[in-house]
Amino acid sequence: MLPLSVAIVACNEADRLPAALSSVAFADDVVVVDGGSTDDTVALARGLGARVIVSEWQGFAAQKNKALDAAHHDWVLCLDADERVSPELAAELAALRATGMAGLAGAWLPRLSWWMGAPLRHGTWYPDRQLRLVDRRQGRWGGEEPHARIGVAGPTARLQAPLLHHPYRDLAEHLAKIDRYSGEAAAAALRSGRRAMPWDLAFRAPAHLAKALLLRGGLADGPRGLAVALLGASYVQLKWLRIWMGRGEGT
Repeated sequence: MLPLSVAIVACNEADRLPAALSSVAFADDVVVVDGGSTDDTVALARGLGARVIVSEWQGFAAQKNKALDAAHHDWVLCLDADERVSPELAAELAALRATGMAGLAGAWLPRLSWWMGAPLRHGTWYPDRQLRLVDRRQGRWGGEEPHARIGVAGPTARLQAPLLHHPYRDLAEHLAKIDRYSGEAAAAALRSGRRAMPWDLAFRAPAHLAKALLLRGGLADGPRGLAVALLGASYVQLKWLRIWMGRGEGT
């Protein structure tokens, strides 16, 4: 069996990290990079057998690369504290590792997200494929904050079993993240020289709604699918409004 490390980034995740760690008990090595938690995240992680590195927060990509570098093995499963490996995915990963993964640089995982107590199986939230299993010799995190992405220089596989995702504890947290992330995204766009036009303000949010509800079938998730699509459109509208105003980072 090819040895596997799991790399997790966390900050103030004492309530969610134990479930994430329990779901990867099959791993040969688990490292958690903590961004300065003020709760019991660090103690809980160590108590559950993970190696912990405390590092001042420098952005999503930087934290994830630090975790990648700290892994003991070259093949790394990259997770966030609000994600869990389903039993079906654990079995699929084991089967893939048994092949030695020769010729591969990584694998894409479908991510199934929960919102208000139930999964969303349509719209822009699913299958939400994420490149999370990587050969770190061929991959590195990058992209604009807050949406870090990892790229690999080689062929990839597509797995079928889901990575489970619990992104928001409640509606208040969801709204707070819309405010924070739209500000960070707008600031990144402005730094790169991006500017908004009137049609960005007029059409981008409605286009998101059409994509989520109609093209991607979000209406099949009922009222929750509609709510998530509206919240997604709110993020898009706020981001482009901030770009148009020349402001970002929550201002």
